[in-house]
Amino acid sequence: MGSSCASHDSVRFSCRILSSFTLFVLLASGALLAQTPNDPQQLLKEAISLHQAGKLDEAIADYRALLEKYPNVSEVRSDLGAALAATGQYKEAIEEYERALKIQPMPQVQLNLGLAYYKSAQLRPALQAFQKAQQQMPGDSKPILLQADCYLRLGENKKVIQLLSPFAQQSGNDLAVTYMLGTALVRDGQSDTGQVLIDKILRNGDSAEARLLIGTTKLMVNDFQGALGDLQRAVELNPDLPDVFAYYGAALVATGDQEGAKQAFAKALQQDPNNFESNLRMGFLLRNDNEFDEAMKYLKRALEVRPGDPGVRYQIAAVELSQGNVAQARADLESLVKESPDFTEAHVSLATAYYREKRKEDGDRERAIVDKLTAQRQHATEVGGNERREEKVQR
Repeated sequence: MGSSCASHDSVRFSCRILSSFTLFVLLASGALLAQTPNDPQQLLKEAISLHQAGKLDEAIADYRALLEKYPNVSEVRSDLGAALAATGQYKEAIEEYERALKIQPMPQVQLNLGLAYYKSAQLRPALQAFQKAQQQMPGDSKPILLQADCYLRLGENKKVIQLLSPFAQQSGNDLAVTYMLGTALVRDGQSDTGQVLIDKILRNGDSAEARLLIGTTKLMVNDFQGALGDLQRAVELNPDLPDVFAYYGAALVATGDQEGAKQAFAKALQQDPNNFESNLRMGFLLRNDNEFDEAMKYLKRALEVRPGDPGVRYQIAAVELSQGNVAQARADLESLVKESPDFTEAHVSLATAYYREKRKEDGDRERAIVDKLTAQRQHATEVGGNERREEKVQR
């Protein structure tokens, strides 16, 4: 569930296009010497004007022309990065921001570097950039909120809780902080504590944020019909809320409406092409419909968002197995079970791959592992059920 904080600040101007004062200083210091026929002062003014007017391609051309003669002006590189990011050229924007930072470390450029990584779904480098920005901007909440959003998207809920719990006490009634912290608590299984924050949001009136949190909580405890009602209401209240269609789609899948779920995931991906859950679930649904090539597109995007994720790797291997690419599927599954030895379904599929390759001994070994893991899971379920019953009796 993405936070509202990240969506409010798409990568845009570096928030510091050269001011007239900065321009004066650069000119006076000799960094930009007026000359003809391509007067750099006029070229820079034109680039800034074009940038502000939204004529980004023309502004980019002017910034680049200027940097050919004056490559070490960090402010110009920063603004070129901002213009590139605004046109979706994140790789090039990242390069310009990094060059600008080597020339002159600037907190806002560090933050924008993080945003460029974030928008290109490179969440680990984004986190590193936001952490550096936080050190350089100790009084600014944006780097903290953006870090929390990255951790949410990575599924690292405990880190969100650790990061935001002290910050929430200082921020008072900041609903963005309350929302993200509540989301992390609910996802982490701390529903009772998360409910306190949900109630805090609800005191401000019925909202999409509160409904999304409540619906997510119900999904966690398998109350799928209840979750569906709350998530549908969240969609009605604010269809632009990050992740609302992703979780609405999950509820639709759980209640048997696969076609409705596909539509919901498609809307989620229109809002955010890098939404992990929507890419994964769309790939799963398409795989079930035997649309293997389409399924693979979504699954590969999900793997780009979360490299190494076991669930995505399993789905990719399952598609490969269905397509008859047995050798590749077997290799992928062998790697997966080595890293995740308790992944029962991966062992099942690996056994299938071995049998198709006429490797009966290897297949039988995997089946034995599956039987052992299944027995362990059943035992754990029985023990857990007995403990809960004993706890109720004691009450």
